[in-house]
Amino acid sequence: MGEREDNNVAVETDERDRLNADVQREHDLYLRALADFENYRRRVERDRATALAAGKRDVIGSLLEVIDGFDRALPYLTEAPPAVAEGLRAVHRRLLDLLAAHSVTAVPSVGEPFDPAVHEALGTVESSEYPPGTVAEETQRGYRLGDDLLRPARVRVAQ
Repeated sequence: MGEREDNNVAVETDERDRLNADVQREHDLYLRALADFENYRRRVERDRATALAAGKRDVIGSLLEVIDGFDRALPYLTEAPPAVAEGLRAVHRRLLDLLAAHSVTAVPSVGEPFDPAVHEALGTVESSEYPPGTVAEETQRGYRLGDDLLRPARVRVAQ
């Protein structure tokens, strides 16, 4: 009977080792699936944030075109009735406040040294008011969204 008991013990040991290996393999698969899911969750969150930022940039870009229209019209309001002029100035201020609430700021230009990172030079102008290499005129205001440049300011540089 001793030999049979040794065989049973050997079979039980082999079976236990096989079951332990199966449990370890299943545990490894579980951990891998858990890690894959966490990576998927992070990727989806990153893609969602990127899409949201892109949508925000698109909407703000459209609002900048409206602001540009106001910027071009405001100098000519002296000929408009006072109530109309004040109404247009109020709408313009409200749009600028709305952009500021979303971290949109204007790029400083006139009187600043020309910086190709934030200014787009359209040409040069003679100027006794500004030293050479300084922005003398701004034809279109540039804007930032937080630290990111939405669009450069279009300028003419003093020579």
